Amino acid sequence: MFFTSNDVAFEPADPERLIQWILNTVEAEGYELNRLDIVFCSDEFLLEINRNHLDHDYYTDIITFPLNDNPLIAEIYISIDRVQENAAGLNISFEDELHRVMIHGVLHLCGYDDHEEEDIRMIRKKEEFYLKQLAVSSEQ
Repeated sequence: MFFTSNDVAFEPADPERLIQWILNTVEAEGYELNRLDIVFCSDEFLLEINRNHLDHDYYTDIITFPLNDNPLIAEIYISIDRVQENAAGLNISFEDELHRVMIHGVLHLCGYDDHEEEDIRMIRKKEEFYLKQLAVSSEQ
């Protein structure tokens, strides 16, 4: 598992803890992780990916590309600009919003969707559950 940045200078705090959290989440959901690249980038970079690969002409905080189901091989692209804006709008810390976006992408890889109301409720419930797991790991 790798964290990289494309057109922004960014590294997440405590990457080893985040990697273990993601590995634990994937395992708890019944999957095996072969390779996951999480790429931090700008709004403009992610907008181009959204246009070119998904034919969507709007900004988004995350795009997940599953390349293999199980074991999982995937790429997740996260806009640092969008995470900052989301955090400010929600009046939460940048780090909390970053973690939510990260686990949201991981949950998509584990089969969760967010197109229907019931699906949205389920993925939000799972996000909260795994965010609490991360909080517990930081207290130890």
